Amino acid sequence: MARNSLCRPHRSLLTDASVRTLESLKAASVVAAVACALVVPTRSDAAEERTPRVLRLDDALATALEHQPTVLQARAQTEAAAGRVEQARSGYLPQVTGTALYERLHSSSGVGIGTGISSTTGTAGTSTTTGTTGLAATHNLFSAGLTATQLIWDFGQTIDRTRAAAASRDSLQSTERTAKQQAMLQVRTAFFQAHAQKALVTVGNESVSNQQRHLAQIQGFVEQGIRPEIDLAQARTDLANARVTLINAQTNYITAKAQLNQAMGVQGPLDFEVSDEDISGVPEEDQSIPQLVAIASQSRPEFQALERQRRASELTLSAIHGAYGPTLAALGGVSESGFALDSMGTNWNVGLSLNWPLFQGGLTAGQSREARANIDVASAQITAEQLQIRVQVEQAELAIQSAKVVIDASKDATTNAREQLRLAEGRYESGVGSVIELGDAQLAVQNTEAQLVQAEFSLALARAELLSALGR
Repeated sequence: MARNSLCRPHRSLLTDASVRTLESLKAASVVAAVACALVVPTRSDAAEERTPRVLRLDDALATALEHQPTVLQARAQTEAAAGRVEQARSGYLPQVTGTALYERLHSSSGVGIGTGISSTTGTAGTSTTTGTTGLAATHNLFSAGLTATQLIWDFGQTIDRTRAAAASRDSLQSTERTAKQQAMLQVRTAFFQAHAQKALVTVGNESVSNQQRHLAQIQGFVEQGIRPEIDLAQARTDLANARVTLINAQTNYITAKAQLNQAMGVQGPLDFEVSDEDISGVPEEDQSIPQLVAIASQSRPEFQALERQRRASELTLSAIHGAYGPTLAALGGVSESGFALDSMGTNWNVGLSLNWPLFQGGLTAGQSREARANIDVASAQITAEQLQIRVQVEQAELAIQSAKVVIDASKDATTNAREQLRLAEGRYESGVGSVIELGDAQLAVQNTEAQLVQAEFSLALARAELLSALGR
């Protein structure tokens, strides 16, 4: 019966489902009883049940990009980096501060109260003057004002810090793309794993049907005295094992759907079926390794993130070197102060400020040394990423070519195994073959179909890994 290319058993998932020959009718009956107790009976009204929704690969990928926590975390980190760019850029703009002050002042006997205004900040203050005589007094003091400063030049410290923050933001944007690609790879892997498990359910149902047909046939032969009772025991054992295989396939399929939900980043029911689809061929999969490496180096977001991080470190070093020079800024302020709100005086000030840190105990030199080391770290990471990209591309490409060859061989093996089963069934019906020969032929079909599904699953996974290695 024709099926989708992936609707065949996955060999690595069939180890527990291998057909076992029991030596006695008693052991066969025990296995059959256990298996029958575990199998969920087929409902006669299955056609009336609600049709489960079908999850397509594109929908699963879109869901992951919206809900996968790793993607959301990377997106938040990019947003935080954008905020740091605004923080660094704020140094270009005027810095304006408003102040308001109310004080209740009390002076003891012999001390007078006076007020003063700072010539640099424009804020009100208090001063005390000592006199020879005086009486204790209490006064109110009101003050309100604005101060402003504007950076004029700081030898590139502010501009380079802003550029470094922008480069870091761009680096995290590339890191966000990396997180998205990793999430997509995980979804593709989980999707096709669930698809393989779904294929096991289909094959398990077919195997149970075939074994039931064999059992009915053999039971008729035994009742007629044509075959010994041990053949009936063998048939019951084979049917019991087929049912156990089906149970395992159903359980593993549910588990695979739960893992797919995890890969998508959702917490929801498992009342869905994965669609019968496979990943199409990658257009560049037949190109040479050097060509694929060149494509990956230009498009991999990890590589771009490291390049931008190195650029950010270089700009940080330039900003640190600017600390060796002075900082020139303009400043000004205006305020009003007095002992009563209706009798306040206006004060103002303007000026220039030149600050030059002549010696900071080696602070700038230490920061410069750290920045240079960070540049070397980024350069080493870029080299390591280049090596990693080549390995990933080579592994994915070799896996694709290997899977294609294995698929062709497995198709031939499956065709021959099915012909072997047909001949074995004919020999058994004619009384020439044995039940062991029939069971071996059935097992051969099961194993060759498992090999074919394994190869097709490996091809789909290798293509997904090649897409990820190419930065897609």
